[in-house]
Amino acid sequence: MDSISGGAAIISGKDIAAGIRAGLKGQVLKMQEKNGVTPGLAVILVGDNPASKVYVRNKGKACEEVGIKSFQHTLPAETTEEGLLKLIDKLNRSKEVHGILVQLPLPFHINETRVIEAISPIKDVDGFHPYNLGRLVTGNPLLQPCTPYGVIKMLEAAAIDVSGKEAVIVGRSNIVGKPMALMLLRRNATVTVCHSRTRNIEEKIKRGDIVVAALGKPEFVKGEWIKSGAVVIDVGINRLPDGKLVGDVEFGGAAQRASWITPVPGGVGPMTIAMLLHNTVDAARMSLGV
Repeated sequence: MDSISGGAAIISGKDIAAGIRAGLKGQVLKMQEKNGVTPGLAVILVGDNPASKVYVRNKGKACEEVGIKSFQHTLPAETTEEGLLKLIDKLNRSKEVHGILVQLPLPFHINETRVIEAISPIKDVDGFHPYNLGRLVTGNPLLQPCTPYGVIKMLEAAAIDVSGKEAVIVGRSNIVGKPMALMLLRRNATVTVCHSRTRNIEEKIKRGDIVVAALGKPEFVKGEWIKSGAVVIDVGINRLPDGKLVGDVEFGGAAQRASWITPVPGGVGPMTIAMLLHNTVDAARMSLGV
């Protein structure tokens, strides 16, 4: 791991993700040789959201690198909810498809919750289905949400023991904040979840031995709010008017106080896709009963 002069060591999601992808490539080859099965990931994109197009293209490239079959379904924005649900039903029944991902956000006329719940839990590689979130709540996870799962892998790669630590999560989304809290609780951290209505948020963040920022506001968490020696995980990625990418944490100030910190870009972002591939290989393994 690299470090900043006089400050935090950098947890490079880019490097950790590359290692995960290399390991998955070997697993895919073994599965092909032993079982004659290639893991398959179906990605559904409804409409022409530019950011979503980039994400889908990156997922396709990552699948190719690891040896996962990528089935891309690009549907027009006017696709009906019924039409999308029919496609999901078809993919649920396909033996070639082990993972299904519907790229969010969906057009306003489609009920996101209904779509997520239509995906078979054993093919829900995003980990958003209520069944998978329920398994996470009960401490018996099946397929886990990719971004917080990637954060856990980063902490493990840096040999950071979270047991007994004060973990402060800034953001309470179903995609990051809530599952992140559950994953850290499972590893015996004491967890505080902050959000837009939290009073004295600065004081709560200052207590954190581990701070996970995932609220989508550029540089919201100030450097002086970081406890000396804390671990800072910045999930945010925001583009400023001048085109610069920044996280939810004021990186320069935080890096001088923290013991470990993730960069933006090159931190949590690459881990999300790596864990999507990890979940797809796991789903293929489950379909084989191994």
